[in-house]
Amino acid sequence: PADWADAIEAARILAREAHAELTVRADRHEPWHPGRCAALYVDIDGTETLVGHAGELHPRVVKALSLPERTCAMELDLDVLERAGTGMLEAPRISTFPVATQDVALIVDKTVPAAEVEKALREGAGELLESIRLFDVYENAEQLGADKKSLAYALCFRAGDRTLKADEASAARDAAVALAAERTGAVLRGA
Repeated sequence: PADWADAIEAARILAREAHAELTVRADRHEPWHPGRCAALYVDIDGTETLVGHAGELHPRVVKALSLPERTCAMELDLDVLERAGTGMLEAPRISTFPVATQDVALIVDKTVPAAEVEKALREGAGELLESIRLFDVYENAEQLGADKKSLAYALCFRAGDRTLKADEASAARDAAVALAAERTGAVLRGA
């Protein structure tokens, strides 16, 4: 099942394909759930512009439309996204080499936005990183501490010219975690 983080990731994928930088901020906006809604912004000529919203729909909306519980959605103004983009859109390249997926769970302060952790992971992982996806947010005061949360990410690595060796993917993952630790104070869960 998909959750609010998947809806936000769908928006990020579209923004990346349009060569636009997407900024994600917590928001309260109907018809989304008040605690699981994000406002999505892009930069157009130095001005931050609202391009859409993503997250989990409000339970009353889900019930009124007879949707499955905890339905998530994303909306983007594609005209605004296009104006924010730079350069020509390119068709995706499909590699014949296999992907190497590695999961990481990082413990951070509850005040640290998942987008900030993801940005550090993305930069730290380098050019072998094909995609990153937040797949779990876990809070448990007994296990993690009262002011902590765990963010679990799936990191997919691939080289366009060869099959990656396990140590190459692990080194890229370790570099990503190191930068996330430096910038956000993240600690590898279970370490």
